[in-house]
Amino acid sequence: MDINIKENIEKINEMSDFFKALSDPTRLKIVLSISDKELCVNDIAANIGMTKSAVSHQLSYLKNLRLIKSRKEGKEVFYSLDDDHVSLSIKSVWEHVNE
Repeated sequence: MDINIKENIEKINEMSDFFKALSDPTRLKIVLSISDKELCVNDIAANIGMTKSAVSHQLSYLKNLRLIKSRKEGKEVFYSLDDDHVSLSIKSVWEHVNE
């Protein structure tokens, strides 16, 4: 990769935030839970064994970093990964740790 560090400080900081977000096991579990399908808060909470309130807090954090997105259907909000780049990053790291 040929990245001009001085000209890309803001993007480098965004990259760092991406890795910081996923360095937290709870947030990583959430991202893994929705990596292949969208889920509502209740399903995510049940899947990772946490309260709805705790999951909601983490979902807000991930959404602010544009790692996930939400879609409202009636009273229910469904969450999924924001784009394929997030999915590819997760899959790449998974493959790396399983080598």
